[in-house]
Amino acid sequence: MTTATIHKEDHDTKGRFVTTIDGHEAELTYSKMSPGRIIADHTGVPDALKGQGLGLQLVKALIDDARANDIKIVPLCPFVKAQLARHPEWSDVFV
Repeated sequence: MTTATIHKEDHDTKGRFVTTIDGHEAELTYSKMSPGRIIADHTGVPDALKGQGLGLQLVKALIDDARANDIKIVPLCPFVKAQLARHPEWSDVFV
């Protein structure tokens, strides 16, 4: 498993958690519903980076940020939904 440095990019209505490895970018994007609620809408890991656990690391960054900032997450992204099903201990930040 590759340990990635993940950065948060936050804009007025959208944002993302992103990492770049060997010129390839993996991201988890979100849209803002309200000041305390976001929609996790897409997780993308290019083929060149698959199998390194980057998708899970992006979700963990999302969870950590949500807990630190008292934000609830609506899991629209199928990958995020699947990870929530595997990690019920994260249910405190999901709606």
